[in-house]
Amino acid sequence: MRGNRSIRVGIVLLAAVAFALSYDALRQMAVASHVRGLLTYLFPLVIDGFIAICIVALLLLRTAPVRSRLYVWALVGAATGTSISANVVHAVGLNEGTRLHLNNTTAGALSAIAPLALAGAVHLYLVINRHLAANSAMAEASPATPPAESATPKDDRQVRQEQADDATTAPSTKASSTPTPEEKPAATMTSAAKRAPRAGQRKRTVPEEELLAIARAIGTETGQVPRTALEKAVRSKGYTISKDDAQKAATTVTAELTAVKNAIAA
Repeated sequence: MRGNRSIRVGIVLLAAVAFALSYDALRQMAVASHVRGLLTYLFPLVIDGFIAICIVALLLLRTAPVRSRLYVWALVGAATGTSISANVVHAVGLNEGTRLHLNNTTAGALSAIAPLALAGAVHLYLVINRHLAANSAMAEASPATPPAESATPKDDRQVRQEQADDATTAPSTKASSTPTPEEKPAATMTSAAKRAPRAGQRKRTVPEEELLAIARAIGTETGQVPRTALEKAVRSKGYTISKDDAQKAATTVTAELTAVKNAIAA
C-alpha cells in the first residue's frame, strides 16, 4: 500500500539523519580521546554499528530461549546507553567552551569501547550459530510423513470401509493391469513389499522403518509416544506388533525428542 511505502521511506530517512548526527558527535569524541588521524572516522561505526548488528540478531533469535534474547537486549541497551552518553558529553562539553575537553574517566571509558565491542560481537556470533544449529537438528529429527496421516489412528468404521473397497476393486485392477511374464516378478514383488496387507490377506509384522516413522509422527504431534497409542496406530494400518517392539520403538523416539529439546534449551 502507498501509505506503508511512505512510512518505510520515512523510517529510512530518519535513521540516516539520526546516524549522521550521532556520527559527527562520536567522531569529535574520538578526537578528544586522542584517537589518531583517519581512525576517528571508524570510531562511530564501532558503537552505532554494534547497535545495528544487535537489532538484526534479535530478529534472528526471535524463537531462541528467553535467556538468549535477554542477553542480546542487554547488549542493545548497553550500546545505546553508551552512544547517548557520548552524544550528551559532546554537547555539554562544547556548550561550556569552544574546545571539547574530556576528563580522565571519560577518556578511559571511551578507549575501552573498541575491545568490548569486539568481544561482544564474537560472542553474539556464537550465540546465533548455536541457535541455528539447534533449529537444524530439530528439522532433521522431524518425520518425513505428515503427522495427520500417520499419527492419527483410524476408527473401525473407516478401516472396514477401506478393506471393503480394496476387496471390491482388487479383481478388476488385477485383470486390467496384469504384467507380461517377463516383467511380472520384479513389479509384483516391489509393489507388494511397499504396501500394507489388504483385507483377506495374512497380516505381517510391521517393518522397523515403518514403526519408527509412525512413532516419530506421534511424538511430533503430542510431545510423547504412549505405547498403547503406537500399537493402535500400527494395527490400523493392517500390521501386527508385539508389546515389546512397541515399547522399544516408543523408548527410542522419546530419547530422540529429549535430545532435540535439550539441544534447543542449551
